[in-house]
Amino acid sequence: MTLRFVGMDPNTGGEGSPTVWVEEESADLVLQGEEAEALLKDLIGSTQWVPGHATGIPAHERVIRIPARMVPILREACDVAERKAVR
Repeated sequence: MTLRFVGMDPNTGGEGSPTVWVEEESADLVLQGEEAEALLKDLIGSTQWVPGHATGIPAHERVIRIPARMVPILREACDVAERKAVR
């Protein structure tokens, strides 16, 4: 597995930072971020966002929060992933 580092939170203090990579083989985005607080997880887990789709957060998934200031980094990661996926 090869990861291409795209960027991290520009306001990081040197400790665990929200970070974005693109996995080279699959072009998947890989995100590291702060786990969402209980209230947000409860809201997401109890809302049926799409009719007929089950509610809840599966045990193998996590809700993470990425700061809005990282939108340019996410755009860059999406561009990288899109270019990789269109081989």
